[in-house]
Parts: sequence; C-alpha cells; structure tokens
Amino acid sequence: MPGKQPSDSKSARPVRKRKKIDLEQKMKIVKKYEGGQSLSSIARELNLATSTVKSILNDSARIKEHMKGSALLKSTVITKQRSGAIYEMEKLLTMWMEDQIQKRVPLSLMIIQAKAKSIFEDVKVKYSDPNAKFVASHGWFNRFKQRANFHNVKVSSEIASADTKAAEKYPEVLRKLIEEYGYTAQQIFNVDETGLFWKKMPDRANISKEEKMMPGFKASKDRLTLLLGGNAAGDCKLKPLLVYHSENPCAFKGISKATLPVHFRSNQKAWITMALFKDWFINLFIPEVEKFCRENNIPFKIMLIVDNAPGHPANLDDFHPNVKVVFLPPNTTSLLQPMDKGVIANFKAYYLRRTFAQAVEATGRETGKTLRDFWKSYNIYQAIINIAKAWAEVTQVCLNAVWKKACPQFVRSFKGFEKDETYEEVADEIVKLAEQLELEVDVGDVDELIESHGAELSNEDLMELEAAKVKEQTEAEDEVEEVEEPRHFSTKQMALAFREIDSAMARFEKMDPNSSRFLKVNRGIDETLACYRQMYEEKKKATIQSSLYKFVRKVERSATSTSPQPSTSKTPSDDSDDIMPFSSFTN
Repeated sequence: MPGKQPSDSKSARPVRKRKKIDLEQKMKIVKKYEGGQSLSSIARELNLATSTVKSILNDSARIKEHMKGSALLKSTVITKQRSGAIYEMEKLLTMWMEDQIQKRVPLSLMIIQAKAKSIFEDVKVKYSDPNAKFVASHGWFNRFKQRANFHNVKVSSEIASADTKAAEKYPEVLRKLIEEYGYTAQQIFNVDETGLFWKKMPDRANISKEEKMMPGFKASKDRLTLLLGGNAAGDCKLKPLLVYHSENPCAFKGISKATLPVHFRSNQKAWITMALFKDWFINLFIPEVEKFCRENNIPFKIMLIVDNAPGHPANLDDFHPNVKVVFLPPNTTSLLQPMDKGVIANFKAYYLRRTFAQAVEATGRETGKTLRDFWKSYNIYQAIINIAKAWAEVTQVCLNAVWKKACPQFVRSFKGFEKDETYEEVADEIVKLAEQLELEVDVGDVDELIESHGAELSNEDLMELEAAKVKEQTEAEDEVEEVEEPRHFSTKQMALAFREIDSAMARFEKMDPNSSRFLKVNRGIDETLACYRQMYEEKKKATIQSSLYKFVRKVERSATSTSPQPSTSKTPSDDSDDIMPFSSFTN
C-alpha cells in the first residue's frame, strides 16, 4: 500500500537501554515509596520506567528478606534458595562426576544425562511429587555446569573409547625420546593413583549382607587413595602416598604420622588433588629418586611417565632440571600405563590375602573372638600396615614385566611370570582362607571385590556419602581456599628475560674499561644461566613439534572428510608449551 512504512520500521524508534539495578538501589526505591513519594515521581527521579519501579515495589518483601541475609549490595540478582529433588540430584551428580574425573573416566553428555535421570528417579520419592518428571535437556546441563563450576571439564558428544592408534604409535615415540636423552631402565619411573575400600568384604559374605541392612554410613564404603609406582628395572619401589579423609584418625593415637610406612596426607574427599601431587613430586619423589641414584652410583637423571589426569599439573617439567616429566597421550591409560598392567591388581590381591590371614589367626585362638569382632576392631592403622606389607610383596619381576607395552626394550624376561597366573594363585589362597572363616566365597567373588575398588559409585553410594558429608561437615571445611596461579616457564617470557639480560650486559660492556673483567663476569653469568637456556631450547623444540603435529592432524582430517568441516583445533599460542607436553607429539 502506498505510503505504508515497512514492517521493520519499529527498529527506528528509540530503544530504552536496559539497566542493571543493584540491591542497594532497589532498597532505596522501596524506602522512598514507603516514605510517601509517588511511584511516578520515583521513576522520573531515577530515570526508570514506571513499570520497572512497580515491579521492584511488588517484590519489596523479598528484597528486604535478602538484605537481612547480608547479601552483596552491588548484586543485581536475588538468587533463589534451591531445594527439592532436582537440587539434591545435582549435588549427587556433582559428586559422581568428580569421582569419574578423579578416576580419569571420559565423560560424555549422553552418560551424564542418563546418570542424572537415574539419580532423580531415586531421590524424588522423598519429596511431595513422586510423579515429577525430569528430562535432562541440553539447556539444563549447560546451567548445571555453571552452577557446579565444571567450566573446564571436557565432555564429549560421544562415548569416548581407548585410543588404540595412539597407543600403538606411542612406544616408538617414547623409545626415541629415551634414546635422545640417554635414560636407562633404572632412571625411568611410572606412578598411578588407585582407590582402596580398605574394610570391604566380598558381597556374599554374611558381614557384608548384614551391613547393607543397617542404616547410616557403611564401613565398607570407607575409601582411601594410594599413589603407587616404581622404575622400569623393578629395583626401585617408591614409598606409597596415602590420602585419607581424616587428618587425625582415632587409630593414630600415640603414633607419629612421620613413622608410618606410607606418606600420609588427608583431605575431605580422600583424593589426590593437584596441590597434593605437586607436594609429593617436589618434597617426596625427587628426594627419594635422588637418594636411589646416589646409593646405586647412577647419574641423577630421571624420567617420570604419568597419565594426563586432572590432578597432574601440566608444568611439572619445570620444577627440577634433572627430572623430565612425560605425559601419556589422552585415552591410552588403560592400554599403556605400566602400573595398570598388573601391579595394582596384584597389590590389592596381596592386601586382601594378608587381611584374611590375620582374621584366621585372630579367630583361631581360644579367645572366643568371632570374624565379626575382628572386622569391627580392624582400623585404618592396621590397614596401613597391611598396605605396606602387601606393597612389599610386589616383586621386581612383576614391576619390570608390566612395562611390556610402553617400553618393551626394558623387559628382561617373561619366563616365570604371567600376571593372570600369579593373580589366580593368590586368589585361590584367599578362597581357602575364606573357607576357614566359614565364608561362601569363590574366585569370582575375589575378582569382583578387587575390581570394585575402581567401580563407579552407585546411586545408593552417592546418597550415603552425601549423608556422611552433611553429618561431618563444619563451617571451616566449607570455606573455599583461594588457589594461586602456579609458577611456570613459558618460551615467550623466557625469551624476553634473555633479551633483557643480554641488553644489560651490553651496557656493562660499554662502561667497563677492563675487558678481561667483563669477559669473566659474562662467562660466569652464561654458566649460571645454562640450566635455563637448556630448558628454553627444549620448550621451544616441544612447541614447534606440537604445532607441527596439530597441523598434520588438521591436514589428515581435511583429506579424509567428504565435505569441508569447521576446524575444532585451537591455534597454538605463544604459551602453548605450558599445556602441551613433549610426549603429546605422536608422529
């Protein structure tokens, strides 16, 4: 129609800018209104829409209540006090995800959504609407990630599986690296974390059945985490690091923790955090391997191979010039990690056998003591002693043989050692001990018990752990500690530092009339900085190789794809060496 304005002419009108109104200003509006000022007068004075002022006044009761709770006056949002089945489900889901991350289990959106629905179905019966529905949509998951602070957690769209191709290529990459730096089997170490339910019995045992019927926290769910490791030659077994949820257990009364046969540490979740791993690496691992080298007349030059777990700082390689840290490629732990190839399973079997043997001895005397009495009195201190003795039983042959996948060149002979055969012999002994304790246990039950230490937490486990956490938690434990950014080296900053040093020395050279004196000083500074220059060259080399690797991968993907796909790889930054270890280069 002639003269009719286009439909999008609305965009030409002046648009009112959206303002953020903090709680302090909202409270002023409420007070002005209660003091007799009209709604329109307040709107004109503060340059606000009348409808905005009206909405604030309608919400005055909630604003006043929130102010009582010492809320931040500059906050712009009054947050809801969340409760109900979804809130409880999210708390349990957070605990489950943290446990999966700690165990280095890859997470996919599909798996998380399924677990969320499963937990919701179990917890909703406690609330007023047992027929409530929860769909676990993408939108909910994005909001949950923000609430649970899972910003940096990698969640794939598909279920991740072990990367067999990377695992096949990596041993050759590792071999070249070992040859380049001249490491021997005695100088190459591997460590791995593992959980241990130190007071758990086979499921079919009567004690286990009775405990399941009892309300409250189950002793069999009491978990600790161990860090176990040794060298490729098998002649250096590291003292275990043990992390427990209690700093001073009652069983430690009168016992100095420094005299324990393990390095004892504690935190609320009994997990090896990044701070604990860093402390172990600097204050325990380095002194221990240095002592080993000195006692065996070996050059103090160490390679430590670890997986890329969240608790392993990416800058470990920066802490000591004689210790090189190499990370296994992602999703290859189950295929390459030496400690996972038999050492940990054998250790847990030895622990169970030793515990059962003690139970047989305790109940066989004329004291009238039953298995139930023994199990009730069995405490964390006794468990630690058994852990140390079980670790001592792991043989040098076993510690050497498990390197067959990662470093086959160091494995001397497999004759006389097969992991399954050794494990089966121990399992048979456990079954015989169980018979003496009148327990209905077979080899399958032993296998199930050993494997359960690393099993996924069930919904029942999560609810029990949350109940125990609520019961034991104090205000002090709730305080969030501010974590400082760890110090680390970057090629960009190191290059800048060297330029500044060179510039300063050039100034001294121009001023000094005594050239011999300057040359002596300059030579001394060069010798002092040699360790930093070596580190800089290695980091620069690693950055170039990782950039080349990314480029090759990008070209390969482009060549194999049927249609152009947007690249998901990040452009290497100046500091990419801070997060990309040398071992990531697998071509």
